[in-house]
Amino acid sequence: MTQQILIDPVTRIEGHAKITIQLNDAGDVEDAHFHVTQLRGFEKFCEGRPFHEMPSLMARICGICPVSHLVASAKACDALLAVTIPPTAANLRRVLNLAQIAQSHALSFFYLSSPDLLLGMDADIEKRNLFGVAQMQPQLARDGVRLRQMGQQIIELLGGKRIHPAWVVPGGVSEPLSSEKRDRILAMLPEGIEISARTLDWFKSVMENYADEILAFSSLKTMFLGLTNEHDELEMYDGLLRIMDADGRIVADGLNPDDYEQFITEKVEPWTYLKSPFYKPLGYPAGIYRVGPLARLNLVKSCGTPRADEALGYFRTLDSQSSFHYHYARLIEILYCFEKIDELLHTPDILSDRVRAHAEPNSEQGVGTSEAPRGTLLHHYQIDQNGLITRANLIIATGHNNYAMDRSVMQVAKRYVKSAHLTEGMLNRVEAVIRTFDPCLSCSTHAVGQMALQIQLIAPDGGVIEEVKR
Repeated sequence: MTQQILIDPVTRIEGHAKITIQLNDAGDVEDAHFHVTQLRGFEKFCEGRPFHEMPSLMARICGICPVSHLVASAKACDALLAVTIPPTAANLRRVLNLAQIAQSHALSFFYLSSPDLLLGMDADIEKRNLFGVAQMQPQLARDGVRLRQMGQQIIELLGGKRIHPAWVVPGGVSEPLSSEKRDRILAMLPEGIEISARTLDWFKSVMENYADEILAFSSLKTMFLGLTNEHDELEMYDGLLRIMDADGRIVADGLNPDDYEQFITEKVEPWTYLKSPFYKPLGYPAGIYRVGPLARLNLVKSCGTPRADEALGYFRTLDSQSSFHYHYARLIEILYCFEKIDELLHTPDILSDRVRAHAEPNSEQGVGTSEAPRGTLLHHYQIDQNGLITRANLIIATGHNNYAMDRSVMQVAKRYVKSAHLTEGMLNRVEAVIRTFDPCLSCSTHAVGQMALQIQLIAPDGGVIEEVKR
């Protein structure tokens, strides 16, 4: 008789989700799905709002990566204004976004995943958390807290607030950087660089303990998508899109994000409120790809900063398809972020007071793209003659990864889940493959229209009294 294993909720991720694992009559895994169970309507309730409100409104999508939405939204508004923002404003936005990526990556690696990586996938569930990490290796826990603190402090110094800063605006930023704030940020960076390098060394020393997980997490082969610049380096703010296949061949290059509708579309599946984008020329599901740190490092030739490039050399020896290596890629990007911030803050015009272009709307639609911690982020707005939003489409980084997460759950479940001897560690590995992607589910669920819905009325004994499906 067919059985089902339910993991609800998926733990140590941002947002609400569950996993179902279907077993056949023999007790083997037949199928599994990753269900994103929350629904938020940002694409709809921004309609009718003035376009200049979008950056601050869209920042409220998330409390972990609000800057990413600020930046992508402001870039879409720049396109509505049809202006080129001052170079200093672009560099200040870059610094803010890099600080956002660093603090978010620190949250993912140290707070959410390090309990598995330090204590082990089969460790006591009561100890497999940040407190357990702090007890077993206090320095590692302190390093994680400090890296996140530094990223948030940089955001606060630039934007005035650590969460939902209103500093990024259509046309640039609202005020220039002072020399005092620049110097305070520069003073933090050496510590951030050293902590990042130290953590990379530690993680290299423990990866050999996870050879089986690395192999299991590489069962799914997909393409990769992300931004690149003219130097083939990591690019978090601007650039063109590149798509690479699982064998490292370039599928498409130099794609203008403004034209994304020509090559990306989205699929709705009945088991989730999160849409699955795919590369249109290859169709669904052949056109599925992954985004984020693993994708970004696979797509470029170099990071563009010395110590991150040194760490990238070791990354090149790893299995480029294994989602387990999102962790190592995330640490490289933290190191890169602090190095790149240092470089940007030493540009000659970084203290210029020319930080905003002013204009009225000059275009009926605008697309804004940047790299968020979890991958490529797209905001697309259309406005009427009064500058009011008539349509918004958001393709969030976690959405790009949706199908890959769903199929990864099935692959890992098939490898580890044995109904004859079910253990918590088996199920933790199924959750752990989701944590490699670091999903931000409240960011990504913006479905519109008649979505699948299932409501169950459960009796005190656990029996289903009534069920309604749509």
